[in-house]
Amino acid sequence: MIRDTLEKLKQNVDIRQNLIQLRSELKEGHNKTALLYQIGTDYTIFECFLNHEDAKIRKNAALILGELGIPAFLDKLMEVYRSETQLFVRSSYLIALKGYNYQKLLPELKEKLSELSAMHPDDTNKKHITEEIRVLSELIISAEGIKQHTFTGFLVPSQLVLLTNRNFIRITMDQIKGENKKEFNAGVIVKTKDINDILPIRTYSELLFMLDELKTCSNDVSKAAEAFGKSKLLEFMKARHDGDAPYYFRIELKSKADLDKKSAFTKKLGSEIERLSGRQLINSTSNYEFEIRLIENKEGNYNILVKLYTLKEERFTYRKNSIAASIQPVNAALIAALAKDYLMEGAQVLDPFCGVGTMLIERHQLVRANTIYGLDIYSDAIEKAKENTKAANAIIHYINRDFFDFKHEYLFDEIFTNMPRIMGHKEEREIFDLYRRFFLKAKEHLKKNGVMILYSHNPEYIKKLLNKREYRLEREYEISKKEKAYLYVIRYI
Repeated sequence: MIRDTLEKLKQNVDIRQNLIQLRSELKEGHNKTALLYQIGTDYTIFECFLNHEDAKIRKNAALILGELGIPAFLDKLMEVYRSETQLFVRSSYLIALKGYNYQKLLPELKEKLSELSAMHPDDTNKKHITEEIRVLSELIISAEGIKQHTFTGFLVPSQLVLLTNRNFIRITMDQIKGENKKEFNAGVIVKTKDINDILPIRTYSELLFMLDELKTCSNDVSKAAEAFGKSKLLEFMKARHDGDAPYYFRIELKSKADLDKKSAFTKKLGSEIERLSGRQLINSTSNYEFEIRLIENKEGNYNILVKLYTLKEERFTYRKNSIAASIQPVNAALIAALAKDYLMEGAQVLDPFCGVGTMLIERHQLVRANTIYGLDIYSDAIEKAKENTKAANAIIHYINRDFFDFKHEYLFDEIFTNMPRIMGHKEEREIFDLYRRFFLKAKEHLKKNGVMILYSHNPEYIKKLLNKREYRLEREYEISKKEKAYLYVIRYI
């Protein structure tokens, strides 16, 4: 197809349509290599298209050259960019530059960005000039990166939103001492004068900031932009970081709208925030320091939260490694917190399916155990667990062995584990049999009155296979109905 389309272009047959066709074909397989082979060193056809009287032909030709990245066209693309009079085409030349080493052009690109940013275009030209500014900014950021600011606002009074498991908001709520706090449907809102008091809590999944004067905005992009323009978002950033503006952001829109509508909204809003802040706040989709999160509410407008990537997550830095079946550390911390009343200080603990060690590390973080053993049949998981545990400054004994072949000289107070589930090569029948064998084998390793803390995605197996003459179900918690994830505390009697 590439060859046929190129031949039609050489014969000047339906140029615009065939350029569009060629762009589409370049997205498939090895067509880029095929087109470069067909072109060889004869670039005449594309030179003609870049100078064609039809602006849309110039635009599509430039975008194709951007995909091909032929070095000989770098200067030519810049030349036609400088002379282009049709505003809607200009950004296409800049997009094409992304496929080249354009380092030498940076001074000129920066100068052009400053020139356009100082303009006050009318409504007719605003859309295209805004797009040109956006692509110029992307080119410069991509080439130079951004100067990351350091978060310094630990003692700046802040209103925080801690997102948690919706079923167990109180677990996090109860760990916040002496603060102005309240529950809401997805977690806890807390006002604090010292963020250091909040950061060590291990059971929230995400920490976000709420701005007093900018809690909601309209779903009309112009009205939303006006709200941001009047807000103290820039002052918020300055108060919590060293150094001067600009600060780089992205917009995340959580809405039921289709992807195209969401993309158009965030793109336009981001450009308007840039313009209204005098480019002290710069929209960047790949290099950013904070996120403006818009969440659709019942009225169809958007609640506004801010996530600072400059505020580094330190709680789970030990987790250097993971595998596909690994539990998220925040979930392991929640499980430990829910089971806390059943965890014994100085206990002998066994995890028969330890993976990379996350369950054991989080259990030990909450209530110090004495001796801890982790087993797994996958040697790769065991090696990763050892590295994670070293980073957590914990002592856990890991053994690359099948639990069903495991023997030990003394009994354990606890079995604390994330039960295997159906994924990858594991089938339902295999997992059911594993549960059956597990309950039989567990008796060999538990002390009388010992407990099992089981995180399971197969509650039906627990209920079917638990022998009530040998085990007593102490507690059952629904962690996630959607994922069919449950926590069981089971006593060996």
